[in-house]
Amino acid sequence: MRAVVFKGVGQIAVEDRPVPKIIQPTDAILKVKCSAICGSDLHWYRGHMSLPTGFIPGHEFVGVVNEVGNDVKDIYVGDTVVASFSAQCGNCFYCKKRMTSCCPSNFLFGNSADSRSIDGGQAEYVRVPYADATLVRAPTSIPENMLVLMGDIFPTGYFAASRFLKHVPEQERRQTSVAVVGCGPVGICAIATALHWCDTVFAIDMVPERLAEAERLGAKPLLLTADPAATIMAATGNRGVDVALEIVGTPDALYLCLDLVRPFGSISSVGVQTAPLKLDGPSIYGKNITIAWGKCPVRGIFDEALDCLVKVQNKVAFLCSRTMKMEDSVEAYKLFNERKAHKIILTL
Repeated sequence: MRAVVFKGVGQIAVEDRPVPKIIQPTDAILKVKCSAICGSDLHWYRGHMSLPTGFIPGHEFVGVVNEVGNDVKDIYVGDTVVASFSAQCGNCFYCKKRMTSCCPSNFLFGNSADSRSIDGGQAEYVRVPYADATLVRAPTSIPENMLVLMGDIFPTGYFAASRFLKHVPEQERRQTSVAVVGCGPVGICAIATALHWCDTVFAIDMVPERLAEAERLGAKPLLLTADPAATIMAATGNRGVDVALEIVGTPDALYLCLDLVRPFGSISSVGVQTAPLKLDGPSIYGKNITIAWGKCPVRGIFDEALDCLVKVQNKVAFLCSRTMKMEDSVEAYKLFNERKAHKIILTL
């Protein structure tokens, strides 16, 4: 089969690789229909995350089930399915509590960090462990070409926004103010989700084109270099926003959120932090800030995230508008790395 392969910092190639086989009886093999390049792929592409070379990337993919192991009960050959970005067992303490991103038996697609990593879906075929707990049949409520969003970026954006906003009393939600730091694809999904509940969402980024897309959704765009904190303080009676969403995955993005959020406010951070953080303990203590961190449990929140995507799909459909052939992945990664595309979908 043909597959995208990581060769080194800033280097990928499209090569011939063996078609994967069933290894465990809970596995499935998918024939990939499309896969996507994600912002978190840039961590290893840019060298911010040091990984062994030679793996097949891609943790957002849609495919048709080509083969299933003997213990797969709920997924059938011929099903069109989407995978969550990690495979999880479905039976452990965390999976049963829908905290699927912390399943101790999980596998992360499209990575080579450790023994829990597995080749991803930027290939003609992909092996999916724990198929019953990882794959979801294509719903009829969204177009199939948008289904790839449910592998990672939309549930992650939804998770960032919802874990505080969905608990705000309904009569207070429209008046709740939100700042989103980072307007890449996950940020756009977070903005669309937040605007579903709230009227005031500030969008912060350094790329004007991304801010233009955020403004089209209904957010208030703020250029990172133009002192967004001063603008937000002036707009909120010098208090700060009620909720800040950190999407980028850098210390500076998190520190900005700490500046933007009001006392007794909340920060939801889903950016992949790859460097140590130095936090100002007295400031956090003095402001009574609540911070929630970490990786989205895509499979655990799939249904509620899908319900939200159905409602906002027209706003985020543009994320799936740029498609390129997998054979052109070298150019696709280059364009994505240079921020010349919000999202790139790879097709065979």
